[in-house]
Amino acid sequence: MIRHIVFFSVKADQDVEDVCRRLRALATIPHSECFEVVANSKVDPMCDRIDLVVYGEFRDEAALAAFKAHPTYDATTQEVRPLREMRYSADFTSTIG
Repeated sequence: MIRHIVFFSVKADQDVEDVCRRLRALATIPHSECFEVVANSKVDPMCDRIDLVVYGEFRDEAALAAFKAHPTYDATTQEVRPLREMRYSADFTSTIG
């Protein structure tokens, strides 16, 4: 199982909900076993700059690649890029069942 995690900060606080809504369009793309976009709870003072978290699970690298090749992925990236400040991502193979 490939886990895909992306952390976003948004340039303007008033745009956080809009960016979240736009990122949720990614859930319409097939290929993920699980996909969600959530606001960061910001309970850890060391991560208060992160506004949104994208989390997806993919059967294998091919499924993740197909997800990223989908036209909705590109369209969403183009919409969100001007509104975001930071984006950090990680993809890893999970050893948990």
